[in-house]
Amino acid sequence: MLIRPMARLGVALGVTGSLLTAAPVFAQSPVVNLVAKKVIERYQKSSCEQLWAARSERRGSQEQRVLDMLNDDPQLRQSFIDQVAAPVMNKLFVCGMLP
Repeated sequence: MLIRPMARLGVALGVTGSLLTAAPVFAQSPVVNLVAKKVIERYQKSSCEQLWAARSERRGSQEQRVLDMLNDDPQLRQSFIDQVAAPVMNKLFVCGMLP
């Protein structure tokens, strides 16, 4: 059965719209949102001295699992970075930890 050109256009727009709507939902993860929130809070509540001291500390197993998850999934990593970049970089700049 042949589909009329206008019907084909409607189907194509419907599928495209569904994919575009679903993409942001897929890219966001409750786990990533929670981790991002905790990272932002840690940087906002920590003094510069605490952040300098934390640089030399070893990562815990839970933190390493999260980093592995972010390394394995570019969409999750992008979502995480989008959330934490500005607050964390601002704190690092204030503390003189950026060149």
